[in-house]
Amino acid sequence: MLDELTSLGFLSDERYAQAVAKQKAGRYSRRRIAGGLKAKGVGPDAIDLALSEAEGSDESTLRALWQRRFGRVPADEREKARQVRFLQSRGFALSAILKLLREARTER
Repeated sequence: MLDELTSLGFLSDERYAQAVAKQKAGRYSRRRIAGGLKAKGVGPDAIDLALSEAEGSDESTLRALWQRRFGRVPADEREKARQVRFLQSRGFALSAILKLLREARTER
């Protein structure tokens, strides 16, 4: 049944991967999106294609997400930890998050 639907073009890993990547771009890191697709059984070629078509880089996504969610430099270590945890839950690397927070502090 599934093979028949796939051969007729009704089921496609590529289309699924593109739809998921488009939906989650801007809210999650590329690594997180790829991991979710891999967990669903999507092949690496379809994942690479979907991520190449998705808008934005991880750096720009991280900055935009942080700006939308928090918009200001953390006032204390507790707030900093909260921001770091949130951004890590979205799949961003700790080094990228800390770099963003350092840059935001110097821009102030």
